[in-house]
Amino acid sequence: MTSAPERPVRVGVFGLLGSGNLGNDGSLEAVLGYLRADHPDAVVDALCGGPEAVTARFGIPATRMHWNRAEYRTASRAGAIVSKGLGKFVDIFRTAAWVRRHDVVIVPGMGVLEATLPLRPWGFPYSLFLLCASGRLTRTRVALVSVGAAEIRNRPTRALVRWSGRLAAYRSYRDAQSRDAMRAMGVDTARDEVYPDLAFSLPAPRTSTPSGPPGTVCVGVMDFHGGNDDRARADEIYGRYLDGTIRFVRTLVEEGRPVRLLTGDRCDATVVAAILDAVDSPLVTAAEPMSLADLMNEMAAADTVVAVRYHNLICALKTGTPVLALSYAAKSDALMERMGLGAYCHPAREVDADRLLEQFRALEKRSAELRGTLAERNLAAARQLRDQFSSLTAAVFPATGHTHAHARQESP
Repeated sequence: MTSAPERPVRVGVFGLLGSGNLGNDGSLEAVLGYLRADHPDAVVDALCGGPEAVTARFGIPATRMHWNRAEYRTASRAGAIVSKGLGKFVDIFRTAAWVRRHDVVIVPGMGVLEATLPLRPWGFPYSLFLLCASGRLTRTRVALVSVGAAEIRNRPTRALVRWSGRLAAYRSYRDAQSRDAMRAMGVDTARDEVYPDLAFSLPAPRTSTPSGPPGTVCVGVMDFHGGNDDRARADEIYGRYLDGTIRFVRTLVEEGRPVRLLTGDRCDATVVAAILDAVDSPLVTAAEPMSLADLMNEMAAADTVVAVRYHNLICALKTGTPVLALSYAAKSDALMERMGLGAYCHPAREVDADRLLEQFRALEKRSAELRGTLAERNLAAARQLRDQFSSLTAAVFPATGHTHAHARQESP
């Protein structure tokens, strides 16, 4: 008597995906590549911020994360406030119903356990908590894979992040500081591993060592107003960042250097417009990247990169292009140190154009040497991520890791 064929593993992916952030979508692309290679029969769908965009680009079914379609708009009228409150209640049942249809739910990378940019507790932290709690209640394994974390001061946000971490079946982090932050917030991280960011598993374009006169400088920009703890001086931080960046770009143009402006999120377009308006020169152009692959193609053709957004930095590092980080959080400093460029970080909150130019010139002098360093570090990152995917399969996929996965879960 032949046994019935095994049912395909049902895998859900969760996060602010398809919402205009190229880094988030790049993390999803990396996980989908892993699933296609290691679990080709898996049935995959998403619960996310931009379901239409995810389905159009990645070809998987997707469901809106929130019942309230105006979730990320500020509620000022009574009706909008009531709708938001109702949405939070309805989302309890919507999230649980979605989770229970799956064997595994993966949260692919992203800074889901941090508040380095402005964040309200009842936004994404609440949604992540609902996901992880639903996973525990329905015995669906929730995996937080190569995620970013930072110690959070706001007590409600901190509590939601702590419980999300505790309730997940599997956790790994994209740097040691993230693991340390979760430990400091009360999560047992003894069995948690650190791996590179998932974007390091994406294919990179071929590059060649620049020759001839100095070439293009890519400048990755960001609509940067500080983080959760900077709300009182958000406008001051933005003004200082923008002024310093404009002065830097203007100096490069005066020296005859072509400058290519790059974004990492839809909201960054306002910064591009401000720079183009302030530096009126044909040497300054702007790209409209739609993916991390687009960003990597731009950076592979450049001599040097100066960037703010975390995944813009990764794209430069992945292509082996020397990069100077305008760092807004410890994660950027840790990434640059890991890739051998720790000396080339500049504070995004206190941009000093003169000091930035000095660091930029020092970076360019060591360009050939740093390209060799990056080639070695990229090979190591790729090997570590292959280990990460093997570990993930063993820990949470039913065919190989059922017992192990439940052993990983803590008691709340």
